Amino acid sequence: MLSTAGIGRVVAAALASSPHADLVAVGGRDAERARRYAEDIGAAVSFGSYDDLLACDDIDAVYVPLPVSMHTEWTIKALQAGKHVLCEKPFALDAADAARCFDAAEAAGRLCVEGLMYRHHPQTQLVRGLVADGAIGRLAHVRAALTVDVPPGDIRRTTALGGGASLDLGCYCVSAIRLLAGHPLRVHAARVLDPAEGAQGADLRLAATLELPDDVLAQFDVALDFPRRDELEVIGTEGKITVPDPWLCRRGYVELERAGETRRLPVDPDGAFGLTFADDPDNTDAYRIEFEAASHAVAHGTAPLFGRADAIDQAAVVDAIRRSAALGHPVEPPASVTAETSVRPSVRP
Repeated sequence: MLSTAGIGRVVAAALASSPHADLVAVGGRDAERARRYAEDIGAAVSFGSYDDLLACDDIDAVYVPLPVSMHTEWTIKALQAGKHVLCEKPFALDAADAARCFDAAEAAGRLCVEGLMYRHHPQTQLVRGLVADGAIGRLAHVRAALTVDVPPGDIRRTTALGGGASLDLGCYCVSAIRLLAGHPLRVHAARVLDPAEGAQGADLRLAATLELPDDVLAQFDVALDFPRRDELEVIGTEGKITVPDPWLCRRGYVELERAGETRRLPVDPDGAFGLTFADDPDNTDAYRIEFEAASHAVAHGTAPLFGRADAIDQAAVVDAIRRSAALGHPVEPPASVTAETSVRPSVRP
């Protein structure tokens, strides 16, 4: 783990319950702090600098939960050091930085993965399958929301570190919309700027409308000073899917409404994923499944479920939404990265 960030404690708990990956080391900017942190989360080794960790030959892969503004630099350094990388969301500040990371991955023959953990969960795959199978008729609208309440000075409200609601929270909503409805043709966003010190130019709140292929519309809102809200609705011409906990995936069911009847569909009816179904902050299933998916790709030299094209498109759409909010008018995102440009060489174990 390349950082002593708070999210690392969640990840450490997730890895502790996984038979497919081990958290072996932590790197920080201060040796003593890194040592204490490693002891707290059960990592055997600590390093007093990120470079020292990357120089260790016994480490196969690196998880990067650093501030967003540092993602590209340290993802590339880790890849060049021969490590596979799982980088926490949002992967990069823009599409160009995302492309630079994948260029480095291809040159090194290593995997590079964006850490949007909910996408690997069977809950998300169930929703995708329902939409694809026509369970709600023709897809027509997607609505998402994610809001939290964090104090001024928090890293998520610090512009120099890549803060702002659209980056920290909007990446979830945008990724879900893209996953279900494709690459947007046009986006229109409005924002409220954060007045807190250190948040110059960052959005405290943002709302957006996205126009997608086949006359699908989508809307989402995010905020860093609202009560916690986690919402995803998928609306079709014949029904609706409601996902009660779309990002942390702790409920164990989704709701399908059709013909006046609402059914709760189990997320993992066969128990294949060993879900705990605990709707509490200690549930780390989504992170465990994400790391197991990444570990499988590394161990078997296979492509991850979401790779270069997806990460570049994701960064481009988020950037277009931010530009639309700043300019005050609709923006057309760049065309989606084609499948041809997403092909990468075989991964070396």
